[in-house]
Amino acid sequence: MQMNAPSVTRRLLMGAGATLLAAPALAQAPWPNRPIRLVVPFGPGGSTDVLARLLTDQMSPRLGQPFVIENRPGAGATLGTGVVADAPPDGYTVLLSAISAFSVGSTLYRGRITWDPVRSFAHVGMIQSGYYALMANNATPYRNPGDLAAAARARPGLAYATSGVGSLPHLFMLRFAQAANIELQHIPYRGGAQAVNDVVAGVVPVTLDGIASSVALMRGGQIRGIGITGPTRQPLFPDMPTFVEHGFPGLVAEGWAGMAMPAATPRPIQDRFAAVLKEVLELPSIIARYQQLAIDPGTRFGDAAQAFVANEVETWRPLVLASGATVD
Repeated sequence: MQMNAPSVTRRLLMGAGATLLAAPALAQAPWPNRPIRLVVPFGPGGSTDVLARLLTDQMSPRLGQPFVIENRPGAGATLGTGVVADAPPDGYTVLLSAISAFSVGSTLYRGRITWDPVRSFAHVGMIQSGYYALMANNATPYRNPGDLAAAARARPGLAYATSGVGSLPHLFMLRFAQAANIELQHIPYRGGAQAVNDVVAGVVPVTLDGIASSVALMRGGQIRGIGITGPTRQPLFPDMPTFVEHGFPGLVAEGWAGMAMPAATPRPIQDRFAAVLKEVLELPSIIARYQQLAIDPGTRFGDAAQAFVANEVETWRPLVLASGATVD
């Protein structure tokens, strides 16, 4: 059968076009095929940094690629958070998300940030929840939050250190000062580890930080735990009193951290990352380590993690505004 030339030409062009369209898909290697950058919006050595390294050590062999930890502290953890919001949505830049940036910083720095805590991110999984510890230098006489409040009444302007302006510890201590009707002086650092180290050294008398980063120091007697932000005392530190039992019933704060990607990251990449994260969090060795750090593993992934963060932002926004906290 004889075919006319235009028909043959048209079929050849259509075939060539289909081949060209298929070429990128055939050439695209499966994710991941190169190292993954994990941005931690705090300095090295803090509680979130400790968890980042603990989990990625286990995730790396399961994904077949190494993680490169990049510490980007500053502006209440909003600086490093913004780095990930602006990154290409290809699965190779991940954020260690924290309550300080999303629940506090997103409101406190609302005029200075360009990202949205919910719409700009795919919150692929929560990695931990836990409380904060109020810790004092061993040379101080403080044994509980009531002691600290009494000292501040006698000496207005008593200093305390936190991981930075706009962090949840900063907000919590503002609420404590308001509830106790005292005046405290905030000394911001670029990470919880540095703040804790200066309290150990006696540069600043007290600090509030995530309990995970200082378990070893408190157990070793290098720093004294004088308060916990939980509703009840914690089994690992039964002698550490709560703010509640010292006359501050509204002062309870539970911190959290997770992992997030830019919002437009393809869902299959999000799902694979979340599945590996969940697998690692269920490892007996990881569970045992979390117990040693007095924190709980995350249990929300995918849509549940996204909904959790959205709810946290709405819950904390009025508290941040009511606190009178500023970034100046």
